[in-house]
Amino acid sequence: MDLLDSMKVYVAAVEKGSLSAAATACAISATMAGNHLRALETRLGMRLLNRTTRRQHLTAFGEDYYLRCKEILRLVAETDAQAHNLQMAPAGKLRISAPVTFGTEALMRSLPAYLERYPQVSIDLALSDRVIDLAEEGCDAAIRIGQLPDSALIARPLAPYRLMICASPAYLARRGTPAVPEDLSAHECLSFSAASLASWRLSDADGEYRIAVAGRLQVNHGEALRVAALHGLGIVLQPAILMEADVQAGRLVQLFPKHQLSKRPMHVVYLSDKYRSPKLRSFVDFLVERFS
Repeated sequence: MDLLDSMKVYVAAVEKGSLSAAATACAISATMAGNHLRALETRLGMRLLNRTTRRQHLTAFGEDYYLRCKEILRLVAETDAQAHNLQMAPAGKLRISAPVTFGTEALMRSLPAYLERYPQVSIDLALSDRVIDLAEEGCDAAIRIGQLPDSALIARPLAPYRLMICASPAYLARRGTPAVPEDLSAHECLSFSAASLASWRLSDADGEYRIAVAGRLQVNHGEALRVAALHGLGIVLQPAILMEADVQAGRLVQLFPKHQLSKRPMHVVYLSDKYRSPKLRSFVDFLVERFS
């Protein structure tokens, strides 16, 4: 007899209180249910149930074996479900959170390819620089930039977020072009907040420079900082994905292109139990493919 079938009958007999009830639950005859139990006891060389005409009692071994059977059957069912999910085409709605600049300038350009590849998936994309609670806000995944705190989330690394220092030709004509990193301290520097303006880090073959910078304008939005730089309000340190098109078009000038700027790690994060979903797995794998 099939071992798993016999385990199912045994578990049903324990939970239903009798072999006849287990037979009904498993859609087999009472005789067959008794055969399954005897087959288990013969295989194990141990009695599992003490039965009388009125009631049944678990033996000490039978109680332990019942718990083990429950766990084995749970794992088998879970594995079957996971295999079934792997065979299913990704479908349904994905709710994704991403930082504003990355979402606008990089992710939006890649989404057409993803949606074309998986026509049964729809995406609800929330752009925000706020770190959200995935479970509380019902998000399947989020893209995080910067060091990750310890958490129960699963994190897959993406390519580090590259930064670039730029200024408009008009600003440089008016204030001069900084020749060495130390010159930045004498310029108007733009950033998200006074805290992020405290110092900028650059490095080259001669070493690392940590330059104290300051400025009269802080804006809590990357696109607004780009516009401020385009209008000659100062020098900006922002993601390369936001500035590269302006540099190529001559609207902005990249400063210190031979220096390395500190890179910020980037990850896609999700709750561990969500990854079994084919739609989420397809999206995470797509991000790793595009931004690894």
